Parts: sequence; C-alpha cells; structure tokens
Amino acid sequence: MSDDLNVDGVGAAPAGLDGRLADPGFLVNASPEEVLGLLDAASGPATQLAGTMYQASAHLHRDATAGVRRQVLALDAARCGDRELSARITAVPVEGEPAARWGVEWATGSTVDDRFRQEALTEDSDRVRAVATAAVDGRPVAVAASGTKTVRVWDLDAGQRVGEPTTGQRDSESSTRRTDWVCTMATTEANGRSMAVTGGWKTVRAWDLNTGEQVGEPLVGHNGGVWAVATALVNGRPIAVTGGADRTVRVWNLTTRQPVGEPLTGHTGPVQAAATAMVNNRPIAVTGGVDRTVRVWDLTTRQPVGEPLTGHTGAIRAVATAVVEGRPVAVTGSQQSLLVWDLITHQQIGEPLTRHAGWVAAAAVVDGRPVAVTGSGDATVRVWDLASGQQMGEELAFPERVNAVAVASDGRLVVGFGRELAVLTRC
Repeated sequence: MSDDLNVDGVGAAPAGLDGRLADPGFLVNASPEEVLGLLDAASGPATQLAGTMYQASAHLHRDATAGVRRQVLALDAARCGDRELSARITAVPVEGEPAARWGVEWATGSTVDDRFRQEALTEDSDRVRAVATAAVDGRPVAVAASGTKTVRVWDLDAGQRVGEPTTGQRDSESSTRRTDWVCTMATTEANGRSMAVTGGWKTVRAWDLNTGEQVGEPLVGHNGGVWAVATALVNGRPIAVTGGADRTVRVWNLTTRQPVGEPLTGHTGPVQAAATAMVNNRPIAVTGGVDRTVRVWDLTTRQPVGEPLTGHTGAIRAVATAVVEGRPVAVTGSQQSLLVWDLITHQQIGEPLTRHAGWVAAAAVVDGRPVAVTGSGDATVRVWDLASGQQMGEELAFPERVNAVAVASDGRLVVGFGRELAVLTRC
C-alpha cells in the first residue's frame, strides 16, 4: 500500500502533489495547515492512506511539535493497518529533537476510514477499561477488557485476536446496562493455566485464557461495582484482591473459589485501585480510592499495616508497585499527580510527579526495573524513572483519553485509549 513512500523519510520525495503527501518526512515536519490544504487533491492509494492517517488525529497536529506529530502519525498509520509506514514515520528525523524512543508495533482502528480500518476491539465496544499481559500456550498475549461485558485476547506478536471474546459478565438477576460492565481486570496463573480475573457489577469472575471459558461460578459478596482487581500468591495459593463501591477490600482463593476471611474495612469511600507486592517476605496489598487514602494490608493476617498513607488531594484511581534500589515502593495516581511511597517506612518519597494534566487513570511498572508507566485522561502516557523522580523522554500522545496501560515482560507497552488498543516497543 505504501510502496512509493520515501523509505528514509528524508531527501528527495517523488515528484508532484501525491509525492509530497506520500513522503513521511513532509507529513511530520510540514505545517499542519500546508498538509491539510493538500489532502483534498490526493488521488493515489498511498496518498489517500496518508490523508486518512493524517486526518484521524488532525485535532492534535495543529498544536503539536514535530516530535509529537511523528509519534501520533506512527500510531495512526498502525491503526490504518500499515505497520511498514508506521516504522518509516518513526524513523523520520526532527530538527532539534532526539530520535523517537518508541515505535508502534500494531494498533486497532475502529474509528478510522472504513477503507483502511484495522480490526476493532468489538463491533459495539465501550472504551477500554483495563489491559493486562499474560502467556497462553507459550505465546505472549494482551488481554483487553471493554466496558460493555467484553474481554478479548490478542497475540502480542501478530496483533491478531486469539479465540472468541468472553461475554459473560452479565448478572442474571438484572438486565440493566450496568450489569454488563467489566470494570477492571488482572491476570494470573492457577493450576497451570493462564487466567484473567474481572470485576463487574457485584461479581468477580475468572476466565481460562486458553479456552476463553469462565472458570466456575461468579464470586459474589461485593454490594455494587467491583472497581479494582489485583492478583498474588499467598502460601503458594493464587488469590485475587478486589475493591469496590461498597468500600470494602476482599480476598478470594482462586483455587477453592471461596472468600479468604472477612472483608477488609477501613476505606471511607469506594475502592478504585489495587496492587500487590512482597514486603519483608510477606505478601501485601496496596489499595486506594475516593477517600484519597492509600492503605496497606497484610494478606497473610488480613490486617492493615500501619496507618493510612495521606497526601493525595483527589480520588486515587491507579496503584502499582515496584522495587527501587532494593526497597519496595507503591506508585499511586490521582488528579494530575503521582506519589511514590516507601512500603517499609510508609513515607512519601520525593515530591509529587505532576506532569499529567488530567486524572492518572492507570499505572504499571517495568518488571525488574525502577520504571513506572502512567496513562491519563489528558490522553498521554508518560514513563518515569522512579529512582530520580524524573520523566523519561517526552510524553506519548493519543487521540483519546488513556484509561489503561500494561507492560509485558519484554518491556513492550500495551495502551488502551478510547475504544482502541496499541502496542509500543522501544526503538
């Protein structure tokens, strides 16, 4: 589709109007007004693709730097199904800026022109609410949960769906829309099988990612939406930690499919985020929510550890855990701010990280490295060095708000934005 594109993105482009529009270097570095003024006259298939790609995020190009425009155009080329063009755009040099740090491997594209549309997450999906990674039959996969009862598995390497979507989050006692929700998700292994654990309206469900089938009956106990799910091993048993609108944190044995002890109480508002970690060789859970507090729980004794951690000025919507210089830390996100906590001393580390302009809706960490990745309602993803407290490189811009991020074991980023999914890799 893009055979006549300038391979290097620099130097002489093919002659004529269509040649300019087919040149990645021109699209990245020319003013948006100049490019948009030429699009109506595009005629060849490659230039029609370039026009579709450019217009997909035209609202971003006008105010973006050339470096940001390069990244967004590479994303939209992948959404149109042309990964080769995406790679060529990523390679375009921009005066005064470093080479691109991230390339786009593939992306879905339910909102681009039908002629170039890449497969959508679902035909009628709500926004992507959660993403996670796992391995199925030895293949790395991404798992994406959309708001309206759908969980889909994607082959990370091929960018293709694996099997049929799961669609069983419905609560049989009601047919209202809210019973279709998949609000949150995490992955784990149990009995040698890769599983996804999802939270919805009053229920927690487990899914076998190899077969796409629900495992057993729903886990019930929450009174309202289940907004947070995390998984861990406690005494060798796979467990799920869930938090919900009923202000409780609950622990479930995923083998016996029974609750572990009584609900954990203390939050004074809905629990919206959860993560697990090991501290002093003991499994713990870290939760945050509308009450603006971060709470730590010992998953062996099911007791709170220390006092609530305070400092956020808004509801906490994202929690992740990491290890920085040998010490376990929690990363928590709320309105425009990210805080880092020492899980041994329960003290805040450094100043708040405040580069986001909207709610921090998602957080993940790079396995084995003190690096956090956050996504926000400001439609950006940012990568943070937790040792220095500094952002690493420029933010990654997206056409719509970012609701979910995950990091695969090989460092690839999985981003859920709007109704779409994108996979990025370091250049």
